[in-house]
Amino acid sequence: MLESYVTPILMSYVNRYIKNLKPSDLQLSLWGGDVVLSKLELKLDVLEQELKLPFTFLSGHIHELRIHVPWTKLGSEPVVITINTMECILKLKDGIQDDHESCGSNSTNRSATENTKSSVKPRRIQQAAPTDPDLPPGYVQSLIRRVVNNVNIVINNLILKYVEDDIVLSVNITSAECYTVDELWDRAFMDISATDLVLRKVINFSDCTVCLDKRNASGKIEFYQDPLLYKCSFRTRLHFTYDNLNSKMPSVIKIHTLVESLKLSITDQQLPMFIRIMQLGIALYYGEIGNFKDVETEDSACHNKDMLGNITGAEDETRIDMQYPAQYKGQELYSQQDEEQPQGWVSWAWSFVPAIVSYDDGEEDYTGNDSTLTIHQQKVQTLKDPIVSVGFYCTKATVTFKLTEMQAESSSYYSPQKVKSKEVLCWEQEGTTIEALMMGDPFFDCQIGFVGCRAMCLKGIMGVKDFEENMNRSETEASFFICGENLSTKGLTYLTNSLFDYRSPENNGTRAEFILDAAHHKETYTEIAGMQRFGAFYMDYLYTMESTSGKGSANQQDFSTGKNEDLGTVQEKSTKTLVVGPLDFRLDSSSVHRILKMIVCALEHEYEPYSRLKPEIKDENETILNPEEVASLEEYIPTRHTSVTLLKCTCTIFMAEFNLLDCLLPVIIGGKNSSNFMNTANFQSLRPLPSIQILVDKINLEHSVPMYAEHLVHVVSSLTQPSDNLLHYCYVHCYLKIFGFQAGLTSLDVSGSYCLPVPIIPSFSTALYGKFLKFPTCWTKRSQIVITEGIFELPNLTIQATRAQTLLLQAIYQSWSHIGNVSSSAVNEILMNEVFQNIGVKSKNPLPTLEGSIQNVELKYCSTSLVKCASGTMGSIKICAKAPGDSGKEKLIPLLQGPSDTKDLHSTKWLNESRKPESLLAPDLIAFTVHVPQYMDYCHNSGLL
Repeated sequence: MLESYVTPILMSYVNRYIKNLKPSDLQLSLWGGDVVLSKLELKLDVLEQELKLPFTFLSGHIHELRIHVPWTKLGSEPVVITINTMECILKLKDGIQDDHESCGSNSTNRSATENTKSSVKPRRIQQAAPTDPDLPPGYVQSLIRRVVNNVNIVINNLILKYVEDDIVLSVNITSAECYTVDELWDRAFMDISATDLVLRKVINFSDCTVCLDKRNASGKIEFYQDPLLYKCSFRTRLHFTYDNLNSKMPSVIKIHTLVESLKLSITDQQLPMFIRIMQLGIALYYGEIGNFKDVETEDSACHNKDMLGNITGAEDETRIDMQYPAQYKGQELYSQQDEEQPQGWVSWAWSFVPAIVSYDDGEEDYTGNDSTLTIHQQKVQTLKDPIVSVGFYCTKATVTFKLTEMQAESSSYYSPQKVKSKEVLCWEQEGTTIEALMMGDPFFDCQIGFVGCRAMCLKGIMGVKDFEENMNRSETEASFFICGENLSTKGLTYLTNSLFDYRSPENNGTRAEFILDAAHHKETYTEIAGMQRFGAFYMDYLYTMESTSGKGSANQQDFSTGKNEDLGTVQEKSTKTLVVGPLDFRLDSSSVHRILKMIVCALEHEYEPYSRLKPEIKDENETILNPEEVASLEEYIPTRHTSVTLLKCTCTIFMAEFNLLDCLLPVIIGGKNSSNFMNTANFQSLRPLPSIQILVDKINLEHSVPMYAEHLVHVVSSLTQPSDNLLHYCYVHCYLKIFGFQAGLTSLDVSGSYCLPVPIIPSFSTALYGKFLKFPTCWTKRSQIVITEGIFELPNLTIQATRAQTLLLQAIYQSWSHIGNVSSSAVNEILMNEVFQNIGVKSKNPLPTLEGSIQNVELKYCSTSLVKCASGTMGSIKICAKAPGDSGKEKLIPLLQGPSDTKDLHSTKWLNESRKPESLLAPDLIAFTVHVPQYMDYCHNSGLL
């Protein structure tokens, strides 16, 4: 009798997604234990409706589908579903118009459907024959739960293709297998019990290959590029925690993926297409095309409840169908499918992790439609959003950039050509982590970090064979960017609290605790904590949504929908924190030319942007807010805040050993076609190689912008007298702070070591602030509104250099400004010895030093629709020459100094003294203000003059 319970479950899903199936043949094959179906066509319209993505399926078919059901060992062996060769081709929808219905209409339709279901179910139950006395309902439900929890799914040769314009993106997975495991993550036949409310699964992906090619106008690929990713294998662990045996869905979901080695390869022709795919993902996320995100997020809380209602309704129906043999219903299961409300993609996905069916539910008395509907509504109301944790971890990742060229296979003119690629740049990264934690709409957090990374030059660039194998150059010379640490010294901190961490709570039989409070989150995940875990890079993106009106987690802020009814009922916060650890960046000829070549390759495309900036048209039918709404708006305005911090940065700018920038810069600046000029001169490294070394202790950049700027500006600009607080949020604010900036001269010798830096600019700090008005055209009637404002502060700055150091700085500058190879005679040995004197050796003829310093500099800039204004002050300035004295002390010869007391100017003592301002309250040396009128015709026409 087990066949009558298991068969309808399998048949319902197979028949739903596959065309032209005969249920009678499928049922007979299942009862035999094995089903083999060949050349199957997928129902593309069903897939599009359930996935609800802005893509359309061009084709989809399965070469072979096998289902093995061990009827005699259902309680100990899994059902195995095998798909051999599945291929789907997708493209972006034309016009990308998503006709999603509103949440209210969906709820109404779904409620009507549920009423129909609830009225049909009792009739079906009342007409059905009694169950088999040998199979009580509790046993059946327990057995079905065990069967479905242990289903094995195997997909051999999965092919997914995406086409757009001339882009063909294909993903080929040789094998993917999903199965149930035990607490040690070993394959096992498991079930959920009252003592262990956990279900674990593993998905193994073998030989994943990703290709990105360009097709011609006829749709054919003339030349196949190197694969982006070739035969990469990875595994995914899934961990589901339930509150109790009666739970309809897990309360905690963890899905973590680990890749040991990830090797990506991008050619110059693939780079524009790769960037295009990335822009597509960003545009879809922010809803810039098709209004997909706007529709999905509108009234999202109700939308999620509808999805959960779908899941519950589907499970209840499955439970009722399971309790009574299929032969008493005939083919009613299939005839009812087209009439019932289709399940969503969430329901389909959850079918692989089904809810735990209560024994008590199986004995409920369905005697009336009203009681059934009431019980169902109570269940939907008690459902809460699960905690979902998604993670991606990579031990070592490598990205290689290649340049391609066409080559003929033989000397014949008519012989076919093939693409030959050459590696020029490599990026290596260790200990990568991407984690996302969410709980419905109120909370979302994403953390990204990696332990260490470096960038290396490979082989040659533009005909210059600077790193060919015969050059015998070390990896230290090839590495031009180094950040963070190695895994050998840092350890496996990037796997902390993941399902691959043996110390995680899930791997020790305890339940994990999650931080879902914004204040507690910021206290725990600080910049210091992020650097301790990773070391090279750490990013934390936190989005929270809180209700202040006691209505629970409400919908999106009314700014997003353009409504004004309930301003202030929802408080949204978005913060992004990015921290970059100690880094060493070397800019030499090899690295600069490779970076600029990548930029040139990225610009060589003719793709239209997915979204264009909308013209700033002010709405003439604006709704004027009443005082209560204005007061509510004053209380809280949602903003997006971003903070970027760089710690201990070292940037070394070397003298150019070769210079071919005339082939690259015109393309970047003017958009001209790149030149095919190739330098054939032999490369010779220059040693010692002088350079400018810049050290910065800390750089901090903060940026804030209103979350719904367009609607906010329209509302505030319509007020007669908006407050300063409201005006403040109508601007984009930027703060830049630099601490401990210093620069000096150094040189790289033959052994690859640096000499001690010679200071040119001693350490100083500075700050810059700017704000920019959003949608200035909305403020045309208010000429006094500031459009742009900036403030620059510099407490002190000192620059010092000798004549030899100045000549060396000039030589470094000329090596980059003059095209061609640098002659070794440009920097002679005498000049280098004068700049970099041996430590402890006194020079016979010490050179004088020219020193200039300024203090208390403050500059301000402001612009309105009528005038541009600039003002500034300078506290003091000093330019002097330091010359060696007779007794070993330096003589100070002032050339320019102010402010200064000149009453003793006639005496020689005045010349040799070091004079400082008498106090900080002394008047500034220079103060200026400049006003430039703007658009006089506009001012005259507007009646302002």
